[in-house]
Amino acid sequence: MSISFDQKQLAAYFVCGTQDIPGQRLTTVLKRALAAGITAFQYRDKGASRLTSSERLALGEALHTLCAAAGVPFIVDDDVDLALSLGADGIHVGQSDTGIQQVVTAVSQQMFVGLSCSTLAEVRVANQVAGLAYLGSGPIFPTSSKADADPVVGLTNLQELVTASSRPIVAIGGITEDQLPTLAQTGVAGAAVISMLAQSNDYQRTVTAMRTVGWSMQ
Repeated sequence: MSISFDQKQLAAYFVCGTQDIPGQRLTTVLKRALAAGITAFQYRDKGASRLTSSERLALGEALHTLCAAAGVPFIVDDDVDLALSLGADGIHVGQSDTGIQQVVTAVSQQMFVGLSCSTLAEVRVANQVAGLAYLGSGPIFPTSSKADADPVVGLTNLQELVTASSRPIVAIGGITEDQLPTLAQTGVAGAAVISMLAQSNDYQRTVTAMRTVGWSMQ
């Protein structure tokens, strides 16, 4: 049975794929992150990943099993077919991926849907799309985790996006632990991070900081 969406799940949202943790096993990294208390996990295996389609599916099954055991939503990035094959709890798509209405129609009641929106125009369009659970906005700060990242949004613009959006927003991109309190003041529901957790020397400290900073629960 799929885990339904609750905006509290955006508080400590971990995004990761094999390309983000060279020399490490993604299952091991996810186990550590789950033990530390992450609230959502997005399987984003692309870019420098060297996995074949069958390897990506097999790894996804193992990761989904870990998330299900922990009661944490398992979200797939971009790939509708993979998300459906894995019975994912959610799917996250970007502006350049499959048309958002097509995605919503394809997954219907099977999983929740998140959409990347980094401008007011994109947020206003998203407000008119039925079936979206949340929006992801970024990069908030400069990031090296995505080679194709959009221009930096910044905190002032992020606050404008939050005000304009009819859905909760999770911030992503270049976020550090020190920036969490300032980020929370924009009204976002949480932070989605790659490097901040994957490269942390203390997963428990990092995730606790994310969960206790005081995100918006509107």
